[in-house]
Amino acid sequence: MQFEIFTDSSANIPDDLLRERGIHVIPYTFTENGEERSCYAEGVSFREAAKQHYAKLRAGMDMRTSLLSKQQFIDYLTPALEKEQDVFLVTIASGISGTFAQAMLAKKELEKRFPRRKIVVADSSNASMGEGLLVLRVADLRDMGESIDACARWFENNRYKVNSYVTVGDLKYLRRGGRISAAAAIAGTLLNIKPLLRADGERQAKLVVCGKERGRKRAIAALLAAFDSFCTSPEGQTVAITHADCEEEALALADAIRERGVRDVIVEYYDLCTGIHVGPDTIALFFFGKDRRAPAAEKSAVPKKGALHLKNI
Repeated sequence: MQFEIFTDSSANIPDDLLRERGIHVIPYTFTENGEERSCYAEGVSFREAAKQHYAKLRAGMDMRTSLLSKQQFIDYLTPALEKEQDVFLVTIASGISGTFAQAMLAKKELEKRFPRRKIVVADSSNASMGEGLLVLRVADLRDMGESIDACARWFENNRYKVNSYVTVGDLKYLRRGGRISAAAAIAGTLLNIKPLLRADGERQAKLVVCGKERGRKRAIAALLAAFDSFCTSPEGQTVAITHADCEEEALALADAIRERGVRDVIVEYYDLCTGIHVGPDTIALFFFGKDRRAPAAEKSAVPKKGALHLKNI
């Protein structure tokens, strides 16, 4: 390999693909009733861990998340650099988490220790498999023989072409994290309003509300409508769906995506750390499509009028 690829566990890449592509995961941690837990561990089935995780959330388990620190990045990247390997690191969107900033601090320190090595730190402007799809494309390019610099250029030109759309099952998790007010959560629950969220086109990309639907079926249909509006070249790409323990709905959405000509659809449980903030029954759709920074994309994603107002996540 010309260089090693690292990503945080938010990237949500399935276990088998991580092994096949030689991608290293730096796991987030969270506390569960005060005890620290890892969001990812090699040799431990992520699927089984996720099932238990979301069952505990449903039961009311208190869970808190934390950032990856500068030192954690240093600890994970140093062995590759000591083996004289360059490093390509992809993080969750800088507008969602301070992880990217911590990674940049680590890069600065490591470059002093390893002046002959290249260290690329890339802000994915996405989360979950929106981030993961970009990591997999970098692995494709590396395995085709592209240099780390060529991969960095491709990444910068394409990160906003990954479209990320999310709907949640229960507004209380957004309320607990301060993303919506208690009044908005109560009103939304009483009216059975389900928000549609998307990664925006800002320099520090965030998840913002782009629509509201009455009922679960309409909310999932809105994910599919977003795919129809913004996907380009569906036949030649990998589409990803992640879910917080609502597998039947995720598989049904995958079938609908395949009917639109997509041959490769990844279905995986939603990342544990960010899943704490959106809650069980969240379902998300990720695909390459129109650039999110384009004026037409921004115009078509203006939130619908209504009683529910969400802060940026």
